[in-house]
Amino acid sequence: MILASESPRRRELLAAVGVPFRVVRSGVDEIPRPGEAPSRFVRRAALDKGEAVASLHPSSFVLSADTIVVADGRILGKPRDRAEARRMLSRLAGRDHRVYTAVCLLCAKRAYRDIGVDVTRVRFRPLSTVEVAAYARTGECDDKAGAYAAQGAGMLLIDRVTGSFSNVVGLPMTRVVAMLARAGLIRATRSGRAWYAFTGGAR
Repeated sequence: MILASESPRRRELLAAVGVPFRVVRSGVDEIPRPGEAPSRFVRRAALDKGEAVASLHPSSFVLSADTIVVADGRILGKPRDRAEARRMLSRLAGRDHRVYTAVCLLCAKRAYRDIGVDVTRVRFRPLSTVEVAAYARTGECDDKAGAYAAQGAGMLLIDRVTGSFSNVVGLPMTRVVAMLARAGLIRATRSGRAWYAFTGGAR
């Protein structure tokens, strides 16, 4: 199986399932179209990433994903610089926002496609300008949608999470496990230390 993402967070989450995989970068960098709804955009982005890799590896199952943060109906991508990161964090402080992650599982040779979107509501606690600046200086915000990492020091910014926490990190694992099982790639096992046995997609 191939993970079409270089995200260390996604690699760690998928590795926890015990599925053997390799990483192939998609090279796709999507931007929202004018008026495009967040769920439609994130779904399209995940699908485009998966199809780009699946076209080069048609016999392999390819798992792709895309994550966005949405506040007041506006999609917040990765900050261009620390100043933009501070603006994003100030915008999120003391308020609710939503994290969308689309996940797509493809196999071109089998004409197989399974795609879905998870949404998690996150509320930040109120943040002072000093706290915002201090977090931005850690650099943790640099390559993260919404300018924070929920699995790192960014967890200190969060008041509560409603929904899947792993979705905020980058992969909604309940959905991912269900997808892999539907495709016949994994099954629950009683032997060994692993939760699941990899079947390779045997039917």
